[in-house]
Amino acid sequence: MNIGFFTDTYFPQISGVSTSIRILRDQLVEKGHRVIIFTTTDPDADTSEPDVVRLPSIPFVSFEDRRIAYSGFDKALRIARQYDLDIVHTHTEFSLGLAGQYVATRLRIPIIHTYHTMYEKYTHYILDGQLVKPEHVRAMSRVFCQQVHGVISPSLMTYETLREYGVNTEMRIIPTGVKIPAYNQERRQLDRAKYGFTEDDFILLSLSRVSKEKNIHQLIEQFDEINHHHPQAHFVIVGDGPARSELEDLAKTTKSVENIHFLGEVSHDEVSRFYQMADLYVNASDSESQGLTYLEAMVNRLPICARYNDYLAEIIAYSEDLGVLFDPSEDYAPKVIQFLDDRNNSEKDTIPEEALTEISAETFVNSVLQFYLDTKGDLLKYKSPFVNRLESGVKGLIRDIIIGDET
Repeated sequence: MNIGFFTDTYFPQISGVSTSIRILRDQLVEKGHRVIIFTTTDPDADTSEPDVVRLPSIPFVSFEDRRIAYSGFDKALRIARQYDLDIVHTHTEFSLGLAGQYVATRLRIPIIHTYHTMYEKYTHYILDGQLVKPEHVRAMSRVFCQQVHGVISPSLMTYETLREYGVNTEMRIIPTGVKIPAYNQERRQLDRAKYGFTEDDFILLSLSRVSKEKNIHQLIEQFDEINHHHPQAHFVIVGDGPARSELEDLAKTTKSVENIHFLGEVSHDEVSRFYQMADLYVNASDSESQGLTYLEAMVNRLPICARYNDYLAEIIAYSEDLGVLFDPSEDYAPKVIQFLDDRNNSEKDTIPEEALTEISAETFVNSVLQFYLDTKGDLLKYKSPFVNRLESGVKGLIRDIIIGDET
C-alpha cells in the first residue's frame, strides 16, 4: 500500500507524536509498504529525508516549538495523486489533519485518524486558556473524528474520553508499540561514570518534554523527602522545553539541589542509554493519552512510578516488576521511598517477555495494518458526510480561510 501520513508534528520537533509516527512509518516500510509523510516546514528540518513533504508553516500561537501549516492543500493533493495513495492516516486535528481530509475526499480513499493528544490539558498554551476552553476542545475533537472512517485510540482512557465527547465513529484501541532493545550492562556502567554516578547511586529519571503539563515541578518539590530517606538518590531530568528555566530555579530552592540534574535534550536515538542508566522512571503527568516514554522505559527494563491511568494499570498487571502507580490525590514520594526500600541493593527481576510483546512495535504495526485493510474493504464508507459538505462548497471555505492555498 501507499500510505499518506498527515501530521503537524514531526522531527526535528521532539514529542511522543513524532516518535510514534516514525515507529509506525519504519515498521510499515519494513513490511513492504510506502509511507509519505505530509508535515510542516521547520528551519531545522532534514530536507533530504525521503518521502517527506513539507507544507509552508508558522510557529503555533504561544507554543512556538510546534508549527501549523498556512497553505498547501492543492500541493498536497497533487503530490498524493503522484504517489497514488491508497489510504490517508491523519495524526492531528489541525492544519495537516484538514489537509488529509481534503486529500482523502478528493481521491475517494479511506481515512484513518489517530487521536494522539488530550488537548483539554493543553489549553493554557493559547492566551493562558482564555481563548480556547475545554468545551471547545470537545466540540472540535467530536467534529473531526466524525469525518473519518476509523479512529485509533492509543489507550482505553482516550477511547472513553472520545465516546464521552460524542464520537461514534468506529474506534479501536491500538497502543503505540516500541522496539525492544538489548539490555547493555557494560554501557550502563560507562554512562553512569560519564555523568558522575556510581553503582551505589539510585537514579530517578524524568525523560520528556519539559513543559507545564508534565508536572515535573511536583517531582522536584517532593524529592527532598525521597533524598532524606535515601541520600544516594539522584533525580535526573532529560529533555528541554518552555518550563526548564523555571524548574531549574525551583530546584535551587530545595535542600537536595546537588542531587537534581538537568541534562538537556538528547537525540531519540540515544534515549535507551538514559533509560538503561537509571533505576526508576518517574512521571507525574496527567495529560498523557498513550505515554510513549513509559513504554520506552519498560522495554529498556526500567520500572516506572507514574500517575495512575487505565492503560498503565493494564500493562503493569502483567508483572509488579514493571513498576508502581499512584493516585492523582496521592504524593508520589512515599511510593518511590517504598520502592527504594524494596529494591535497594538488589538485582532487578526479569520483566516477563509476554509483557514486552504486548507493547512491541510488531504488535503495533500489525494492529494498524489490519485496521487499514478492514477500512479499505468497506467501500460504502468512502462517501462520508465530509465529502458532501466539501462538494457543496465548504471545501473552499476551509481551504482559503482556515489554512489558505497554493496555486
